[in-house]
Amino acid sequence: MLTLTAKAQLTLRKSVLAHLGAAPGDKLSVEMLPDGRVALRLARPAGAMEGFIGALRQPGQRRRTEAEIAAAIADGWAGRR
Repeated sequence: MLTLTAKAQLTLRKSVLAHLGAAPGDKLSVEMLPDGRVALRLARPAGAMEGFIGALRQPGQRRRTEAEIAAAIADGWAGRR
């Protein structure tokens, strides 16, 4: 649970910031969702490679080797995936 201050500010727990991969000075984007909900994510500059790196990683999966990535790309182009 978070508490809104008199200045309309919130403080996020370190665990939430770690989950987002946020560090001091990073910017966060907020998306307004239905029913008064919001989605919070780490904002990356448009077109920045840093924003893409790791974007396809799924929690619990190991990192793929360059050979595995190349094979997946070749399979995709060949219509095997």
